[in-house]
Amino acid sequence: MSRVAPERGTDGALLVDKAEGPTSHDVVARVRRLFATRRVGHAGTLDPMATGVLVVLLGEATKLAPYLTAHDKTYEARVVLGRGTTTLDADGEVTEERPVPPEVEAELQALGASGRLEEALAGAPRIAGALEAELERDMQIPPAFSAIQVGGRRSYERARAGEEVDLAPRAVALRSVRLLRVLPETNAIDVEVVVSKGYYVRSFARDLGASLGAPAHLGALRRMASGGFRVSDAVRLDADIEVLRAAVRPLAIIAAEALPVVQLTAEGARRARLGQRLGNADFETPPAPGRIAWLDPDGRLVAVGTSSADGFAVERGFTS
Repeated sequence: MSRVAPERGTDGALLVDKAEGPTSHDVVARVRRLFATRRVGHAGTLDPMATGVLVVLLGEATKLAPYLTAHDKTYEARVVLGRGTTTLDADGEVTEERPVPPEVEAELQALGASGRLEEALAGAPRIAGALEAELERDMQIPPAFSAIQVGGRRSYERARAGEEVDLAPRAVALRSVRLLRVLPETNAIDVEVVVSKGYYVRSFARDLGASLGAPAHLGALRRMASGGFRVSDAVRLDADIEVLRAAVRPLAIIAAEALPVVQLTAEGARRARLGQRLGNADFETPPAPGRIAWLDPDGRLVAVGTSSADGFAVERGFTS
């Protein structure tokens, strides 16, 4: 695939269906080369073993990263019981192997033989209870192999060096969990989870296993949605460059996925571009309180703004 010359107006988001293997940084680096621009970022990391939608931001859209990363994300995950690993996923070294308790194994067998999982789950109290416990969890210990800073170094750097890493629990939310399938021959459970920012599905696997009395790790992970962006709308990076360029979503549409939107008057757009404080008369309809994306009369993103008692202020300006 050839590199392309930089093209004026390459501001927006490319929804990439990431393959297993590359890091999110690898994907960003490749998009930089393909689009011949350094202004590339993303809206939420995917581990190398994970696949699925990675929202890659180009040009002015990189300014929307703080708003987009705050969105909930949807994953399909495979939890493998009976084996723990250093990284809490299939890429790590095995740290512990132990048979699944017989009563849990019996529930796995029953669920695996059922054609109606949701109904059958009522007859599997241990597995149902473990899933419910994760729904109720509001604090989660991140994996030692994570990018969290510890004393000025990434946690995974310390873990790789053999250091003991003790990370503090973090506030998270598991919005929903749905049992998709059970594979009793491999003691694996497939689930769909909707999670808040900062949630580690690898920690979910570890904690679910602990509730069931067995070590566990994440066998597979696929991100199905990041906010309103779905993997069904994503493209692979090995697609033709013209396909990739055509798939870049415009800046204003990305802003509308990230935030509520309001339209400025022509005078309001002029004032906003100058970074001036605005009043109700500068909007077609006065915006509600909070952080909102402001569009000009032609639908171009001008700014992200906030409200206060004395008017509306530009938080982040954009060059259309």
